[in-house]
Amino acid sequence: MDIPGAQESAANSSNSSLGATLSTSQTERNKSGHIAAHRQSFAEDQRRPPPSPRSHRHPSLTQQAVQELMNHPPINRHANPQYAGRNWQEIAVGELAVADDVKWTDLDESVQDATLTLLKNHPTNAVLVRETPTSKRAISTFDYSDLNAYLLVVVGLAKPEEERIELYDHIAKSAQAQTPVALREIQPILKKSELVALPAEATLDAAVEVFGSGIHRLLITNSAGEVIGILSQLRLLEFFWKEAVNFPVIDRLYGSVLRDLQIGSTQIIAVNADGPLADALLLMHNEGLTSVAVVDQGLNVLGNISTADLRLLTSTNNLPLLKRSCMHFISVILNERGVEHGRDSFPVFYVNPYSTLAHTVAKLVATRSHRMWVVETASPSPSAPATPLLQPVQLGVTAATAPPPTSVTGVGSSSSPGPQPTVLVSSQTPSAPQSPLPGQSFSSVPSASLPGAHVSGRLSGVVSLTDVLNLFAKSSGLRPSDPSEQRARRRRSSSASVRPSLDAGRGSVDFRR
Repeated sequence: MDIPGAQESAANSSNSSLGATLSTSQTERNKSGHIAAHRQSFAEDQRRPPPSPRSHRHPSLTQQAVQELMNHPPINRHANPQYAGRNWQEIAVGELAVADDVKWTDLDESVQDATLTLLKNHPTNAVLVRETPTSKRAISTFDYSDLNAYLLVVVGLAKPEEERIELYDHIAKSAQAQTPVALREIQPILKKSELVALPAEATLDAAVEVFGSGIHRLLITNSAGEVIGILSQLRLLEFFWKEAVNFPVIDRLYGSVLRDLQIGSTQIIAVNADGPLADALLLMHNEGLTSVAVVDQGLNVLGNISTADLRLLTSTNNLPLLKRSCMHFISVILNERGVEHGRDSFPVFYVNPYSTLAHTVAKLVATRSHRMWVVETASPSPSAPATPLLQPVQLGVTAATAPPPTSVTGVGSSSSPGPQPTVLVSSQTPSAPQSPLPGQSFSSVPSASLPGAHVSGRLSGVVSLTDVLNLFAKSSGLRPSDPSEQRARRRRSSSASVRPSLDAGRGSVDFRR
């Protein structure tokens, strides 16, 4: 017996199942069509790749434009109301004094304590020395060159004259036993420049004459003779760089190229990249230098080592660095800068003869350096370390007829007019430091491994802060004394100890800057 309701229900159920089946089939067909379309679209994309992002990128500067920007860096063109309309020669040195620059130590404090104070005093790289803790009158300074002299005694590299052997032994043994050594005790081993002071009301023309004569820093005093500030060559040059818009006599020099200004020296001392760091420290002490260029076998500039880098050697754990190569120490310096600034840092310490004075001064200020190395077109640089002892190289001179291998003399491009550059490269000394350093064998870092090493060039000259300030002085009608006199005085004040000198390879011109 048929039940109409049941038949109708069955029919509805059948229709529903059929609808579901049709819906499922339709969905599957849609999926298949979508996948096929997607595959086709992907294949078409592969046949017709999207246009390069370069086509939508904003036009970049040409190489010529970049070079122009480097040679003519932007200068502050907003006149400072404090100096606008004034003659820079009439500005008082007291206006540039910064009280926080004055840090004190006294003769009875230990070298260790004085060094800690020095490490914290970045702007001037010097600490004033006074007779008593309450005095405001400086009798000397303690800087990184003094720290270098002390370090050379402690590690046994210094070879004193007979009358000072006992003093040197006492200092070395006390330091190695971690017994405090007072500043008073090390005064005889230090090489000190003349301490110059100017009253706060003295004008900048007097300071420029002093700096253009080769003095690196001067003290600013009040009417009672108490020190209220320190003015360094770098601080004054930074002032002229920032305020040049107010001083036309200075400003017009910035557009000139070094070659036309005939500024700097073409006779330089450098160190071999493969030589031990101890040699570089000895060289700077012997020659009264605050920095030296590090070069490879092709005399390409790879970096710069300064006495300020001695902050990395103030820990006993770092003394083994003295036995490692200068190239390795440069990598340590770069790593330390990266940690300190949170980014990679490879300061460029060189310019070329066609760099403008503005470009050179901008680099001096930015790197806070005492000198910029002048390089010619880059010469081939070996990927392997330079040989331990370089034979002298001269244009047209063979190794057989060259002078004894105490130095390397190289000349720049033969097409360059003017005096030919002479580069004296310190050769390695066979003797190791006499102090008990850990006996380790170190390998050198290849020159090609340093970032930026390939963009330098052959060392052909040097421009120092003294050269630039001497130029400013003469261009303004002032008469600074010959800087070579001050350099010779610093060299004569050296204790005759550490002198495997470069005199044998030196020309008649004194070129320490």
